[in-house]
Amino acid sequence: MHLSTDGSLRRRPRLLWVAALLSLGAGAVAAADGLKPFDASYEWSWKGMTVAVSSVKLAKSGDTWTYTSSSEPRGLGKMFSERPHMVSVLKVTSAGVQPQSYKATDGTAADKRGVDLKYDWTSLKLTGTYEQTKIDLPLTPDVQDDASVQVALMVEQLGGRTPDHFSLLSGNKLRVYHYKREGEATVKTPFGDVATVIFSSQADYSPRITRFWCATDRGFVPMRVEQKKGDDVQWTMEIKSFSRP
Repeated sequence: MHLSTDGSLRRRPRLLWVAALLSLGAGAVAAADGLKPFDASYEWSWKGMTVAVSSVKLAKSGDTWTYTSSSEPRGLGKMFSERPHMVSVLKVTSAGVQPQSYKATDGTAADKRGVDLKYDWTSLKLTGTYEQTKIDLPLTPDVQDDASVQVALMVEQLGGRTPDHFSLLSGNKLRVYHYKREGEATVKTPFGDVATVIFSSQADYSPRITRFWCATDRGFVPMRVEQKKGDDVQWTMEIKSFSRP
């Protein structure tokens, strides 16, 4: 099949493509309606030993969302001085999650791992500093930060989609992380057995795979997260509490 004399076959694929884009936009809006504020806490383990506890909060004000995460060391983790804290301000649009700003600190006086980013979706620029490196990069729809990507994953799942990839900043470059849906599982939590969908994430050229067990009846908030390098479990994160305001 090629072109008819009036060009109708040439226009039809374009119309189908536009319809597909509109459908994706509608899905993102529906996902935004399903996204809800929450508070959660997680326990981090390394080699079977608890090393930190993280508190996570997703809040909404008008059309803006704020995702906050703070970690405190436990056990062997107290040997380290870092107390990570990050805040991502974002919006959920027809194009998906659009971060507006991101700030992170390692909690030390030197703050060598500090991050301060601004997203300009009008001029499509990502600017700021990342671990003492100046950032000035082109901004594309797949770009997220370490906090907003958690919300982006939930929004995609609420819309009935598995994200193909997201790009996250690493140094002064953007690194692509690919996502796959791997199946379903029931996770034991302090508040009972929870049905989850398992998603994996892996960066280009990385031997490490991170898996997320996302609760289907709690807006796809992760109940468990695990990173492996080959058969070796690098670390795990298990949910300890969950509530909605």
